[in-house]
Amino acid sequence: MPQLPSVTRRAFMKGGAMAVVGASAIPSFLTRSVLAQATTAQAQGKKLVVIFQRGAADGLSIVVPYREKSYYDLRPSINIPQNQVIDLDGFFGLHPAMQPLKPLWDQGHLAMVHACGSPDPSRSHFDAQDFMESGTPGSKITPDGWLNRALAAEDAARRTHKDSAFRAVALGPQIPRTLQGKIPAVAVGNVRDFSVGGQNPAATPIASSFESMYGDSVNSVLHGTGAETFEAVKMLKATDPAKYVPAAGASYPGGAFGNSMKQIAQLLKANLGVEAAFADIGGWDTHQNQGNVNGQLAGRLKEFSQSISAFWTDMGDQAESITLVTMSEFGRTIQQNGTGGTDHGHANVMFVLGGSVQGGKVYGKWPGMEKSQLFEERDLAITTDFRQVLGEASYKTLGAQNLEVVFPGAGLQNSRFLNLLKA
Repeated sequence: MPQLPSVTRRAFMKGGAMAVVGASAIPSFLTRSVLAQATTAQAQGKKLVVIFQRGAADGLSIVVPYREKSYYDLRPSINIPQNQVIDLDGFFGLHPAMQPLKPLWDQGHLAMVHACGSPDPSRSHFDAQDFMESGTPGSKITPDGWLNRALAAEDAARRTHKDSAFRAVALGPQIPRTLQGKIPAVAVGNVRDFSVGGQNPAATPIASSFESMYGDSVNSVLHGTGAETFEAVKMLKATDPAKYVPAAGASYPGGAFGNSMKQIAQLLKANLGVEAAFADIGGWDTHQNQGNVNGQLAGRLKEFSQSISAFWTDMGDQAESITLVTMSEFGRTIQQNGTGGTDHGHANVMFVLGGSVQGGKVYGKWPGMEKSQLFEERDLAITTDFRQVLGEASYKTLGAQNLEVVFPGAGLQNSRFLNLLKA
């Protein structure tokens, strides 16, 4: 690749679609590196975005089995009335606060997997989240996260090039359990302000000579797990995040999750070499005053749906190369409690969105809601292991073909995928 000139103020790198605004030139060694990494990542094409709904979302009032009489009998004050459910297939329907996602369903980009979750019966938020993020239900000694292992499995299968420092990125103050492992990852607290977090004990310090040479152009430190931390700061600086304008029609809601999704879109569109991105949204632990069409749950779902819909719109044509999956540690009890809420349950629902998703369908075997069909006579039973969904996403999006590496002991086989994604 021929040497590129230094990129100066208001320059534009067409190949990387990266606007660069700065008071001083960016070194040519950096522009060469960024372009090389972006080109390689772009050639591979696909990207995986993972969303964790922390607190145990109530899947039964998110994707409502509105033809189930038991749903209404056991939830007299918090059910979603049939006439207000957004019908999907004549049996299931969306909570009315999720209207922004209906067009994506109609277009065939959005699918759900119901009665899905972890086979471990724990009702502890801490343990259940750990099991799902490690990808090893029941084991507390797994040292790394499933998404990090998926990237490692991809490496073993087909990668030979030098990685971007932004190959794996999380929006938040620290690197989540999901992305911990041998593949370098970075945690970005706020792209706009260059406020970055997630110091890892194993992180390599920024080279002091480079820091002193270009220190004026760095507002704060980006903490990651790899040796390219300094380069990551410069790459992030080059995207000029303060000037980012979402695509026409992409209206992100206020709040932390909307901001996270906007920043993921920004990082993806800047062609920084991102292959895996992670964000989370809390507030799903609705033990009291859950509400129905309106209320606590509805508020969470409105932000959740608007943020994902805006992200999809913002990505434009690039959305075709993205797979987005959602997960939550467990569902909630079928029966409402005495304080107008629900307690810790078992099976839940996962969303899968993307250009290669075979959407417009609710996947999974429905177990039923009669007492004899329930898990421990109180919860929706699991008929699809969450690793089936994440395994297919890892295999078909990241190219992680060795699923035993990604989810050890799960016995996943591509011949038994739900076929949520086109090959």
